[in-house]
Amino acid sequence: MSDYHFDRRQVRRNFSRAASSYERHDALQIEVQSSLIERLDFYLETPFRVIDIGAGTGRGTARLKQRWPKAEVVALDHALPMLQAARRNRHWLRPFRRVVGDATALPLSDHSVDVLHSNLCFQWIDDLPRLFGECTRVLKPGGLLVFSTLGPDTLHELRSAWAEADGQSHVSRFLDMHDVGDAMLHAGLRDPVLDVDRYTLTYEQPRELLLELKGLGANHADQARPRGMTGRRHYQRMLEAYERFRQDGRIPASWEVITAHAWGPPPGQARRDGGTGELASFPADQLRGSRMRR
Repeated sequence: MSDYHFDRRQVRRNFSRAASSYERHDALQIEVQSSLIERLDFYLETPFRVIDIGAGTGRGTARLKQRWPKAEVVALDHALPMLQAARRNRHWLRPFRRVVGDATALPLSDHSVDVLHSNLCFQWIDDLPRLFGECTRVLKPGGLLVFSTLGPDTLHELRSAWAEADGQSHVSRFLDMHDVGDAMLHAGLRDPVLDVDRYTLTYEQPRELLLELKGLGANHADQARPRGMTGRRHYQRMLEAYERFRQDGRIPASWEVITAHAWGPPPGQARRDGGTGELASFPADQLRGSRMRR
C-alpha cells in the first residue's frame, strides 16, 4: 500500500516524551474531536463498552464518558506516560479506565465493543489491513467505528521547505483517503463514509511550528529518516525556504484531516485473515445441531 514505514519504537518514544506538554499544543486535536463527536449521533443505541484508541491524555475519552456515563469507557494508548497524564482528565463521578495497548493487536475479545473511537492516531500506523482487521474483529455487529487521521497534504509547506534545504526526508508522510477507504472495505467494515477537511494554522516563525510538533509528539518517525543531527546550514536553508509561504506576515501550516465512520459487519461475513484466506465467524448458538461428517 505504501513504500514507507514508521519506526514504531520512535513513535512511542515521541509521544511518551510529549505527555507533559501535549495539552499546550492540541488546539487542532480539540477542533477535530468536535467533528467526531457529531458523528456519534449516528449511533442510536446505548453502548455497553466504548474504546478510545490512541487516547493520549484522555481529553476525548472524558467527552465520551460524559456522553455515555453508564458505559464502560476505556482510554487505550501505547505510550504509558500519556495514560499517566490522562489521570487529570478523569472526573471522580465519571471515571474511565486506562489500558496500555497496540491498535494493531487490541487486547479485546472478538465482538466485544459497541463504539470504537480514535482521534488523530491512525496516521501513525502504516499497516492499515492489520489495523482495520482488528477494528472489525472487536466490533459487535452493528457497532460503530469513528475516527480521524491525517492525509498526505499535511504540512506540505514544511516538507517543501526541507526538500529545498537538503532533499532529505524530515516530515512524516501519510496515506490518502482512497487508501484508507479501500483498507476499511477490505477488512469487512460496512458502509464506510469518509470526508476531508483542511485546516491552516499560522505562526510568526517556522520555529514555532517545529516546537509545537515536538510538544505534540508529532516528530518525524519514518524508518528512512536521517539519523544524524541536522546541520545548522541546512536548518537555516529550510527556514529561508519556508519564508516564500508567508502571507499577511504569518507562516502557514496546512493539515489535511480525514474523518470517517463505518459499522461492524453482521455475523458470518467473511473478512481477510491477513494472508490469502478469509475468516467467517458465527455466534455459538447458531452452530447448535451441527454434526461432524467423517
